[in-house]
Amino acid sequence: MRTPAYREWRAGVESVQGCLQPVRLVGKFEVRHMGTGDLIASRQGRVWASCGTRRSAVCPTCAERYAADAWHLIHAGMSGGKGVPATVARSTRLFVTLTAPSFGPVHNRPGKRPCTCRRWHPEGHPLLGNPINPDTYDYPGAVLWQAHSGKLWHRFTIALRRAVAAAGGLTVRESGAHLRISYAKVAEYQRRGLVHFHAIVRADGPSGPDSSPPGWLTPDVLADAVRSAASSVQVDTARPDGTPLPLRWGTQVDVKDITATDIDIPDGGDDDDGDQVVRDNRLAGYIAKYATKGTGATETGDRRIRSQAHIDRLQVSAHHRAMIQAAWDLGGLDQYAELKLRHWAHMLGFRGHFLTKSRIYSTTFKNLRAERRTHQIQTALTDAGLPEDTDVIVVNDWQILGVGYDSREQLELAAAIGDRIRSARRQAREEPR
Repeated sequence: MRTPAYREWRAGVESVQGCLQPVRLVGKFEVRHMGTGDLIASRQGRVWASCGTRRSAVCPTCAERYAADAWHLIHAGMSGGKGVPATVARSTRLFVTLTAPSFGPVHNRPGKRPCTCRRWHPEGHPLLGNPINPDTYDYPGAVLWQAHSGKLWHRFTIALRRAVAAAGGLTVRESGAHLRISYAKVAEYQRRGLVHFHAIVRADGPSGPDSSPPGWLTPDVLADAVRSAASSVQVDTARPDGTPLPLRWGTQVDVKDITATDIDIPDGGDDDDGDQVVRDNRLAGYIAKYATKGTGATETGDRRIRSQAHIDRLQVSAHHRAMIQAAWDLGGLDQYAELKLRHWAHMLGFRGHFLTKSRIYSTTFKNLRAERRTHQIQTALTDAGLPEDTDVIVVNDWQILGVGYDSREQLELAAAIGDRIRSARRQAREEPR
């Protein structure tokens, strides 16, 4: 027989869609009419709030919501919506992948040839991504590259704008009157523990996504500028012994033209080309899913490293342990204090955001979350029989009771409830198709 306590607990789990790290709160909130002060809606007592993580290894439910927001953010910059005009679909755009350089040969699956170790490795083999010779692998160099990869990306975007301007015979200052370059990029860990950057790079007219780029800025011109910028930028640092260490992108720079060539946007702004819609949807989903991935090293992306003993107890591969150890050791040196490598050792030295974009690319996570809050308020107004545009004040007064669950059994049951909810949601999305 289900007790009242269990029913209350299960209602809390379902209210956060099976979140695995819920924040339990007690307090109240009120929605009041801004003009009269009349109470429109209220609630008090205990409520649960989702943890909001992006990492699927920590909480699949919240990661799914994060991925959905990431999809909208990426997709709006390609096809319009969320405040971005549909005419943005006519802009020149590329799908770009920048990789890390080599810090030593690793086991891989090169296709028609065996690995460098002269053996064939099936997909998922535990050796994939691990150094062939760990004793000669450049772990300090790999960690320092990872720690500076955000700065390297920033310099790439500056060099890209310069290269595009030069292609049009313009200075960077002059190019602002003719075009704008924007991007959205996501970081993805490779098996070897270093990140790729996948990005949509878009060229617009001078006012942004509501204007078209100049005719000379073709996909080929933009692709040449990307390759030129990627090969030209460098971040200089030093090894612990003072030896200079120039940091650059890897030689593998992948550039694909994803400019819409067969799209028709009538005055209403609707996209008539189903194939193009499907391609944009899939690419947005492809990029968004990487925003929820971790490092690929068990137990590392979930919590910060606290001590050497913590490193010794980690259930990780020898390669990932060596990456974490290198970050921890370098983080103890004064010359790398500003990198805060011990703080980011669990991320193998990577200190950047997993999904970033330029200001004019599309909407923001903040705006997407604000849309959800607005929808919730409008629902409360409708339930109260008031117009949706009524001006209101929302007053919150909450205190934290705890985070997570009280036992492993509760966690496992919540995970099962979350799996069922997500499965039902996916099935509901697929049924109309």
